[in-house]
Amino acid sequence: MLRSKRTSLSVALLLASSLSLGACSAGSAPGGQDGGAENSAITVALSGPPVNLDFTTTAGSAIPQALMDNVYQGLLRIDQEGKIQPLLADSWELSPDRMTYTFKLHPGVTFSNGEAFTAEDVKFSIDRVKSDAWKSSVKAKMNVVQEVVAVSDTEVKVVLKQPSNAWLFDMGSRIGAMFDPKGVDDLANTPVGTGPYTVSSWKPGESMEMSARTDYWGQAPKIKNATLRYFADATATTNALQSGDVDVVYNMQAPELLSSFEGKPEYQVIKGTSTGEIILSMNNRAAPFNDVRVRQAVMYAIDRKAVMDTAWNGLGTLIGGPVPPTDAYYEDLNGVFPFNPGKAKALLKEAGVENLDITFSVPTRPYATAVSEIVVSQLKDVGINAKIASTEFPAVWLDKVFTKHDYQMSVILAVESRDVLTIFNDPNYYIGFDNSTIKAEAAAADMADESGYVAGMKKVVRSIVDEAGANTLFLFPNIVVAKTGVAGIPANAVSEGLNLSAMSWK
Repeated sequence: MLRSKRTSLSVALLLASSLSLGACSAGSAPGGQDGGAENSAITVALSGPPVNLDFTTTAGSAIPQALMDNVYQGLLRIDQEGKIQPLLADSWELSPDRMTYTFKLHPGVTFSNGEAFTAEDVKFSIDRVKSDAWKSSVKAKMNVVQEVVAVSDTEVKVVLKQPSNAWLFDMGSRIGAMFDPKGVDDLANTPVGTGPYTVSSWKPGESMEMSARTDYWGQAPKIKNATLRYFADATATTNALQSGDVDVVYNMQAPELLSSFEGKPEYQVIKGTSTGEIILSMNNRAAPFNDVRVRQAVMYAIDRKAVMDTAWNGLGTLIGGPVPPTDAYYEDLNGVFPFNPGKAKALLKEAGVENLDITFSVPTRPYATAVSEIVVSQLKDVGINAKIASTEFPAVWLDKVFTKHDYQMSVILAVESRDVLTIFNDPNYYIGFDNSTIKAEAAAADMADESGYVAGMKKVVRSIVDEAGANTLFLFPNIVVAKTGVAGIPANAVSEGLNLSAMSWK
């Protein structure tokens, strides 16, 4: 039997970009020194703007990054250590057969439209993920649910089809967001949730302004007005911080500029980790990468350490596979495909594709641009001529690469927690990995006891790497540069949402 007790809310992670609210300086605390005034404001600089506000129908990380924890909440949340903590549920119990979860809901919770949050909303939200209303591929994580029963306003039972090690953790992601049936008519423009903020203004591609709710059920946010402002250029974000237009640059995309801030008393630099893997994607279902030998050749051709050192100033972690060290089934797989250009050339010759020409669809993100330059150079050394096709992100990349699978090679930062099966256990996912060798193993691992889960998932991950499903270049660091006066900034980006409610001015 598993129990969890409520703990105080804390920040899950911190995001992005923001513009001043009616002032020439970003925050309402001048220089960050007037001490957390009740009506204080803050601006956070981000990259990668959302194309709309509906993560139930639109892929990508930008929407849940902005809205999860701020507008939407789940029954539970994932903390900075990657552990499960209560949120809208005060506690839960798991039946002896590990197939029924009983959640006790926190009383008195309301949505931002004034409607009460009850067990019926839990049933509606989970059932909706399983319906055609949800289009995002992550909905598959809810397939294990058999039924949801509202026992009372504050108690709900979720019955699974079989035991699942992954499901409870997944409920801390976007699929666990709670919705009001009266608030889903226009999710792309008007999100309605139980969180501490509402979206007061949204300018697509530019900024999003959030206002603290006066009727929020939990601890009142210290920041009353928060703006996320989106920058396409990495240097522009640091310039905005230096000029006072923003207060925080979250997940900094210009590590070569860190020296401009380190050691200066007016700034703080935080170097944390994340669950985001920089993945060199190869379309497993299209030539030439439908040949495992060609994919393996790419694995041997890339010096991942040189990529990380050159493209990202050595900041990050070499992991050798699509699983971060915060996951229980992580193991260091860097030795599976060591840098070996000679082996790469031999595999290409064996596959009959020497002097290979490919198109490299590179999204317009700073990390992708930096990584692609050295990758192209290393591939050329083994006889693969990669022509870069700059692909506007997010709209064009999501449509062409992610949705239509119209690409040969790409590179993307995959930030979703525990996404290895989302990426590789679905042959219709954009990578097109043949999951026939891992499907049964993954299912068995999910149903096993804890030790069986860890051992089984290690086998699954090793199979993916052996078959060169994709090349995980390195684990992305979480670099934050902010004014010294900003408190409550989390070091690690280990969940989908950026919770702004615990931030404050010192």
